[in-house]
Amino acid sequence: MYPKKSSALLRDWDLWGPLLLCVTLALMLQGGSVDSKDDGGPQFAEVFVIVWFGSVVITLNSKLLGGTISFFQSLCVLGYCILPLTVAMVVCRLVLLGRAGAVNFSIRLIVVIASFGWSTFASTAFLADSQPPSRKALVVYPIFLFYFVIGWMILTFAPSHSGGP
Repeated sequence: MYPKKSSALLRDWDLWGPLLLCVTLALMLQGGSVDSKDDGGPQFAEVFVIVWFGSVVITLNSKLLGGTISFFQSLCVLGYCILPLTVAMVVCRLVLLGRAGAVNFSIRLIVVIASFGWSTFASTAFLADSQPPSRKALVVYPIFLFYFVIGWMILTFAPSHSGGP
């Protein structure tokens, strides 16, 4: 939750937590109603592919720029740093239960911006420090874009309301 610069944290990497967070986020974004003809099936795959493909691209970028963090450590950090965005998705789903309007959107915007900042800060604390000083910006920019796309998907999420046939 709070990035501590510790090599012991990075030695104990795993991919189960990031997988669980990714699946939770993808299920929350699926959000179609059960009796709808558009069941939202591709949305799960889209979210899943965006998260994992984006993580792999950022990790490869980091490694090609001379990063000292291993491939799986980077995937672990990027995956666990999706937690604030997953929490934001839960909050946004709860806010969407209320009446739509400017206040509703403002609350969602604030929550998504805060979680986006938290995710970006937490992941760059690990990944940027593993880079040579002259290349830190080249590593931080793709991370920023990665979490921005996920945040945008959360902010623009609207559950489908199906009317009867």
